[in-house]
Amino acid sequence: MNELVRVKDLVDNPTARVPVCLCLDVSGSMSGDPIQELQEGVQLFYDAVREDTVARYAVEVCIVTFGGSAPECLSDFTGLANQSQAPSLSAGGMTPMGEAVNMALDLLDRRKQEYKDYGVDYWQPWLVLMTDGAPNGDEGQLLHAIAKTTDLVNDKKLVVFPIGIGEDADMDVLAKFSPKRPPLKLSGLKFREFFQWLSQSVSKTSQSMPGERVPLDTDGIRGWAEL
Repeated sequence: MNELVRVKDLVDNPTARVPVCLCLDVSGSMSGDPIQELQEGVQLFYDAVREDTVARYAVEVCIVTFGGSAPECLSDFTGLANQSQAPSLSAGGMTPMGEAVNMALDLLDRRKQEYKDYGVDYWQPWLVLMTDGAPNGDEGQLLHAIAKTTDLVNDKKLVVFPIGIGEDADMDVLAKFSPKRPPLKLSGLKFREFFQWLSQSVSKTSQSMPGERVPLDTDGIRGWAEL
């Protein structure tokens, strides 16, 4: 979404925003059922948010994928009232996780500045980081991504959900991104259950006031995570 469209959206719709960034591993090991289940889960998330009359104008979604040799922004922050279909996901390549998180945080910084420039309030952004492996990109990029993410979390400027997929997910690295909450492991391929929970959580947030503490549905986590 180019700058003119992003700005017009804020002028036309001054509703307070819930920015959500999905930072998704689409490396070669996600081929087959995992990437298909992930695709269906993201589409379910889009559909559920759009069906909520408040959330469809408040929740903005950005999708950054990491596979190949570099991360890719498939969808910049945009309201789902304007976007019915989730971008198409395909698996292949390596796992440049640090580069992807840095891209996601840069996009978020830009969007937050646009909110401020146009007087649009917003809740703490959400970053969902999902991977089935270990990062194998640039070490400096990874360390920078971890440091920036933990600073934002500690300053109460970001909510992070690190989620491992399968037995080879590096839970130790995921834990470094989340100083307040341990990473969770997806139970099997329950992407749909996770994204259903996520849509309900962000919808609940969108119906509160920015700055208000909204308790997470921790019981609902049992429906998709290994506890």
